[in-house]
Amino acid sequence: MNLEQQVMAEMKEAMKSKNEAALRGLRAIKAEIIKAKTEPGANGEINDDVALKMLQKMMKQRKDSLEIFKQQSRDDLAKKEAEEIAIIEKFLPAQMGEAELKAALAQIIAQVGASSSADMGKVMGVATKQLAGKADGKAISSAVKELLAK
Repeated sequence: MNLEQQVMAEMKEAMKSKNEAALRGLRAIKAEIIKAKTEPGANGEINDDVALKMLQKMMKQRKDSLEIFKQQSRDDLAKKEAEEIAIIEKFLPAQMGEAELKAALAQIIAQVGASSSADMGKVMGVATKQLAGKADGKAISSAVKELLAK
């Protein structure tokens, strides 16, 4: 079952159960899917890589918004963003824990032969490809900095 079919099935359930928060998040995902399908060269289809990138982008946008709303004490808007984040997370692969991430990055650092923070670009290039969807870019970056500083 592809992403669009999953979202449609979840939307039906959310409508039946009158779950407004889930429905709002699912509608946002559906809108992004439709937008991606109409992009030049998409031919009305999106593959798993495009869907993953789209969901990650949506997640990042909502996390950034959540942070801003919390700073501005807008709990009503922050709650909506948090609810949408929970819905989007269902469709993303499980995120790596901090220890798991550092172990994977240590392997990548050894593989690339990085020894100082000057080699961060090499490590990030390989790490972002290998860990796509499994870890947030900020988390990867901060862990790489920490490991290369040792």
